[in-house]
Amino acid sequence: MRLEQLQAFLAVAETGSFQEAARRCGVTQSTVSRQIQALETELKTSLFHRTAQAKLTVGGECLLPRVRRICQEWKHVTQELADLMAGKQPELCVAAIHSVCSNFLPPVLKQFCHEHPEVQLRVTALGSDRSLKVLRDGLVDIAIVMDNPLLTTSPEMVVHSLYQEPVEVLMSAHHPLTQYDQVPWSELAKFPQVVFKDGYGMQRLVQAQFQRYGATLKAALELNTLDAFRGIVRQGQFIALLPRSALIEGRRDTSLEVRAIEAPNLMRQVVLVTTQDRLQIPPIRNFCELVQDLAATRSAPMLEQPSLVPLK
Repeated sequence: MRLEQLQAFLAVAETGSFQEAARRCGVTQSTVSRQIQALETELKTSLFHRTAQAKLTVGGECLLPRVRRICQEWKHVTQELADLMAGKQPELCVAAIHSVCSNFLPPVLKQFCHEHPEVQLRVTALGSDRSLKVLRDGLVDIAIVMDNPLLTTSPEMVVHSLYQEPVEVLMSAHHPLTQYDQVPWSELAKFPQVVFKDGYGMQRLVQAQFQRYGATLKAALELNTLDAFRGIVRQGQFIALLPRSALIEGRRDTSLEVRAIEAPNLMRQVVLVTTQDRLQIPPIRNFCELVQDLAATRSAPMLEQPSLVPLK
């Protein structure tokens, strides 16, 4: 059973004429006749009385409301797809890591809303792993996360490098590590740390670096908001290793200090991830372009220290 057969059946039923149905469908009368005959053969029942006016049989009467619903649904879905590909998307959903949401995305969001006032923009702050999961599950259109090739190797995934930034140390203003301009890794291993929860790329990045040095990360507390990190570290006992873009507020807080880490620097790479099919949709493609343009024009997006070079 093919759609054109159902459309031919509906046209004959509504016009009462094979000739008029052919005009409506844009085909020859013989084509309509063949389509109806094929449908009757498949259903094993006659659908029309072949009289001066084509009248529905009992079988045809039973079939008509269902075919009408099928054809209407097909018309609606084709229109929705046409609207989607023409840029008439009702909403665009983005998942991004916290520092990107607070420090990088605001100018992009402003520009996108100006260019696409008809699109409802939804942005959710999540860890990298969770952001990629909801992208794979089709719950968001774009994820802006820490690079993790293990989670973005599917053929449909499209990954654009945005920027990289160093990881630095957040501590209280009276912490012993404030004596260093660049804190040695051997000293970092001596103090208990506040870390991101499991599922956040930063935790894996820091853990892996300690392992490379043959040291143990003293993870004393897991958190998932930057406000909570600052609040705990401010008490004086803990330190936290965070990317530079997450430390903007910490630099402004006189009760906190930020220090670089002794070379080799630990760097975090941020990427934009979407899928091939989503890039065909104009608003999504435009949002991705705005994000890439911002990353390309800022050596360190929304950061206070312009020492970084964006990835090409």
